Amino acid sequence: MKQVKKLPLTSECHHWTRLGEVPWDLQKYWQQRYTIFPYYNEGIYMTEAAWYGVTPEPVANQIAHEHASIISSSKTTVIDLFAGVGANAISLALATAQDGVTPRWEKVIAIELDAATLACAQHNATLHGVADNIIWVLGDSFKFLETLLSSPEKLEDNLQVDVATTALFASPPWGGPGYSTDEIFDLSTMEPYNLATLHEAYRTMDHALYLPRTSDLRQIAKLIPDGTKIEVVQYCVEGASKAMVAYMPAAKDEDTHMET
Repeated sequence: MKQVKKLPLTSECHHWTRLGEVPWDLQKYWQQRYTIFPYYNEGIYMTEAAWYGVTPEPVANQIAHEHASIISSSKTTVIDLFAGVGANAISLALATAQDGVTPRWEKVIAIELDAATLACAQHNATLHGVADNIIWVLGDSFKFLETLLSSPEKLEDNLQVDVATTALFASPPWGGPGYSTDEIFDLSTMEPYNLATLHEAYRTMDHALYLPRTSDLRQIAKLIPDGTKIEVVQYCVEGASKAMVAYMPAAKDEDTHMET
């Protein structure tokens, strides 16, 4: 798995300027475009699928700010495991230390499975002035982590990061029945990756999980060692909760694995 340079925008990448251009099932999202990306008119590009799951930029900025402070300052690399069209990776790259000037992260890696989506992310990062501050990887983030943990020598030099000083951020797809309608969402039903799958893949490093706002906190609590407290934060846009983020510490060797 390798770093990729600038990918070209394709026919799957769109910057719609009129409602008539937008597929009917995406029109309600497009009408919220300035909430999602306040600078949409500057030339933000999206794939159709990205409209369903993109983190609104104001939320991404707040998450990046809190992620930078909640996660230990000893962590100097951050990996965005589901980069999408770039909202979170951009905000992480823009995050600063307490002095407000020094970049919080020495290295930001963004991984995305779909080439057109990654092309949008790179383009959008260019608009925000941080495209060259992010290492872009086209591929499966689970395979990337597996290689990093078991055979790091198979990765390019700049991807062979120190696990001990690396933190993860994951905004996975929220597919599956009920996430938008259930009063309490059962994270074991989330598709294509449920909570157990995500946690098992990420457990060796501090990680932040961006989850549906109604996620079952009891399921998250079962992952945490007895006596350990974690931060779980609800993020809102215009007074309405959009999502929660659970900030999870790396598991200790004696911690048990969660059953899937």
